[in-house]
Amino acid sequence: MKTSISTLLFLLINIFGFSQESYNSESYIVTLDDIKTKTFAKDSTANALVIYEHGNSYVDKSEYDLRTEIQKKIKILNQNGFDNATITIHLYNNERSEEKVTNIFATTYNLINGNVVKTSLSKKDVFEEKYDENHKLIKFTLPNIKEGSVITYSYTIISPFMFNYKGWNFQDDIPKLYSEYRTSIPGNWDYNIKLIGANKLSVNESEIKKGCLTSFNGGVADCSNSIYAMKDIPAFIEEDYMTTKSNYLGRIEYELRTFKDFNGLVKNYAKTWKSVDDELRTDENIGRQLSKSIKIEELLSPEIINEPDILKKATLIYQYVQNNYTWNEEYKIFKDVSVKDLIKNKSGNVSSINILLHNLLKESNIDVKPVLLSTRNNGFATKLFPVISEFNYLIVQATIDNKKYLLDATDNYLNFGDIPFRCLNQYGRLLDFKSGSEWIDIEPQSSSYTLFNAELKLDKEQGVIGNVKIRTNGYHALNSKKAYFSNKEAYVKDLENKSPFLEIFDHNVTSDEKNSTDFTESYQIEYKNENSSETFYLNPFFKVFFHENPFKLQERTYPIDFGFKDSYVYILKLNLDNNYKVIEQPKDVLIGLPNNTGQISFSTKVLDGSVNLTMKIVFKESIYAPEYYPYLKEFMSKIVDVQKNSLLVIQKI
Repeated sequence: MKTSISTLLFLLINIFGFSQESYNSESYIVTLDDIKTKTFAKDSTANALVIYEHGNSYVDKSEYDLRTEIQKKIKILNQNGFDNATITIHLYNNERSEEKVTNIFATTYNLINGNVVKTSLSKKDVFEEKYDENHKLIKFTLPNIKEGSVITYSYTIISPFMFNYKGWNFQDDIPKLYSEYRTSIPGNWDYNIKLIGANKLSVNESEIKKGCLTSFNGGVADCSNSIYAMKDIPAFIEEDYMTTKSNYLGRIEYELRTFKDFNGLVKNYAKTWKSVDDELRTDENIGRQLSKSIKIEELLSPEIINEPDILKKATLIYQYVQNNYTWNEEYKIFKDVSVKDLIKNKSGNVSSINILLHNLLKESNIDVKPVLLSTRNNGFATKLFPVISEFNYLIVQATIDNKKYLLDATDNYLNFGDIPFRCLNQYGRLLDFKSGSEWIDIEPQSSSYTLFNAELKLDKEQGVIGNVKIRTNGYHALNSKKAYFSNKEAYVKDLENKSPFLEIFDHNVTSDEKNSTDFTESYQIEYKNENSSETFYLNPFFKVFFHENPFKLQERTYPIDFGFKDSYVYILKLNLDNNYKVIEQPKDVLIGLPNNTGQISFSTKVLDGSVNLTMKIVFKESIYAPEYYPYLKEFMSKIVDVQKNSLLVIQKI
């Protein structure tokens, strides 16, 4: 009975506590409850909270410019939320026109000695800062910020750039109770509208308002008036194994398709892929560079030119470009592209290098086409319609004996058929100026793995000594090669630092080429056991694949993107040398992810005076949907647990 009463009291306390969170999320007006409430039960980690926000974009009837009115009401929950009281407004300008901001009003509300105290922003505390040639920033910080403050601010942006209709972020890095965006778009302007992110609209309404806009010559336009709103929007928290935040942040975006003036003249802004292909074919940085003929005998050796095996020939051409031209780290794919300058200077941007590769392969009668893509940090390119500015990278696809190879010669550590990790962003646009461009999947040609194999023995002092061999493939090997060949001494030193309880010596690397398919190393280890008792514990993991669980969120609404399929294998043979016996060993583990998309297997066997231990971790998918998150979280937790807490209890004979 006591337990039942305690449980009831606990529930009543929590219900009462939650009932105190009476935020007014229905309007911009600050209520006493907004100020008095100190917590946010739905997210106890939140430092601040948007109680209410409202945006309204429309075309001014007299000035014919785009006006966007913004109102926000934010609760500051603790000191870590003070940054939310500093506001930055981004304004765009070009050579002819500029955006402006007017009617900036901001107020801080505090409860002091039972009284509501309001502190208003002074105009002198609003600052303007030039960001670059086309952008300036308006900044201000609300005054008198304390824990528990409620702040409100509003302003209006006036923009002459109707092609750039204002989008709206429903989601941010703090939670929101209510976010609403109203738009009024005259029929003269036709936009592609994109809703991005996993969050659903709670309000999505549209209606036509007749005669909303009249021109100076008497022309009349109807308007599409829309209301979009979301409620109870969680904070967007970035975590490991994701592409850029912009791929998933809940928001609405606009891109102008056509404009029709009051005289009936129509101007098309959005393009078809056919028209984009036509433009790229004649573009001086893409099409013209791709069509440049190259005298291969001036660049390639006779051995390469006369190589009869097509795959080997393509590989040698690829390695020639890798080893003779340096990427200058610039992602310019539509600017300053010049194969001629690259050959002369031996350095150039990504397009110049990979177009040279393309042209050398083409001149060698190898089927090759360029591929435009957007890198992982740049976001997904839109598939619904062409937005050429969303692409920031160019690679090459070669087809040899009906097999397709994706190539990028900017990195001389890559093997033929591999591309940098930055390029693993799901898809790209294959350019074919004869048959038309098409979307293709961007995937690694093979999975990646790490194999750790140790043959060790327990000596008479209960120490461990023996040989370790490690073999990595794919992107695991790529990372190891770059670390090792750039500084061998630092690589070994780092290996020692990561294993502070081990002595490492006789380190040797048997794969001695930068662009080899794998990376193989071996070394001797010695572990001194400080415990001199007859019975002792030994953790058999002398290599840890995951030190901690990278997944810590309660919920994740965006995919888990590893980039590539992955596996890890740990094999240990520990010779007891007839001096010891195992009196307790770890339990075997076998756990799978749903739909057979991954597995952990761990087993320990004692046989003929040796401990034989094997652990295998397999990720069969490169990308997992958000629904897999709780399973992956538990999966990773089990991996960490096995590595940290699997102990052998050993006794001296």
